[in-house]
Amino acid sequence: MAIPTYEEVMLPLLKYISDGKLYNNKQCEEALAKEFNLSDEEINQKLQSGKKIFYDRLNWAKTYLKNAGLIEFPKRGRFNITERGISLLKENISSLDSKYLERYEEFNEYLGRSRKTNVVSEIEERGVPNKEEKTPFESIDESFKKIKSSLADELLEKLKKVDFFRFEDIVLDLLIKMGYGGSRAEAKKATKKTGDEGIDGIINEDRLGLDRVYIQAKRWKDTVVGRPEIQKFSGALDTPGANKGIFITTSTFSNDAVEYVNRLSNKKIILIDGQQLAEYMIDFNVGVSVETVYEIKKIDSDYFIEE
Repeated sequence: MAIPTYEEVMLPLLKYISDGKLYNNKQCEEALAKEFNLSDEEINQKLQSGKKIFYDRLNWAKTYLKNAGLIEFPKRGRFNITERGISLLKENISSLDSKYLERYEEFNEYLGRSRKTNVVSEIEERGVPNKEEKTPFESIDESFKKIKSSLADELLEKLKKVDFFRFEDIVLDLLIKMGYGGSRAEAKKATKKTGDEGIDGIINEDRLGLDRVYIQAKRWKDTVVGRPEIQKFSGALDTPGANKGIFITTSTFSNDAVEYVNRLSNKKIILIDGQQLAEYMIDFNVGVSVETVYEIKKIDSDYFIEE
């Protein structure tokens, strides 16, 4: 099944800890994953930040239950159900969401504070059912992906317009940032300008030069790179006896080209299309600069422990 929303997690979580004992996140994560019949893939699915989605939703379920006075945290990293929580379960409700929690004054106060700091999502404010609501971390993750995608599109347009000798430098800068070639000067020694809107050359796979990788890059605008072009590249690797190659293009690869590379058994060829090239440039800070940095902070529990 799909990963449950944090509101769908609230009632099963409350029922699981209904015996009044202390629980930690790990126990509840494992138990609720079984309750919702989640696969290993769903349990480990992550946001861009690396935070697991299900774990994040479990934490936000706890946050809402805590602010409604249904659970409490008497010890560091451990929590239990309150008398109010037990009373709620005695009502035999079939579901629990933010709307239901508004019966509690503490929860309404929490929502008021949250709205002032924009913690409550725009989705809730527009009156969309809460089961559609994302956690704040998911909203940040989604926005980050949209910004990155837009930036990648802009980068790709720039790449398609630059002089192909400048394109050579950009490709070399990226490969060096990724750990290949040592320095641009060392990398350029092994490359030659071909005049065909691309570069052909050999670059060290590592700084020590223990192995080499053959590179071909094509600054094409709309031409789809097909299997014949990749076969020619593969054949070029045979002359020096090379078995590793990278083919980079600002356009795209045909399905036949991708399938051909996947079937190769005696050599490894990596295909990098325009979209992937732009994303690598963003990831390795080539041709881009940091505009804004947001710090997300959490409580330092050790700070509050008396020595």
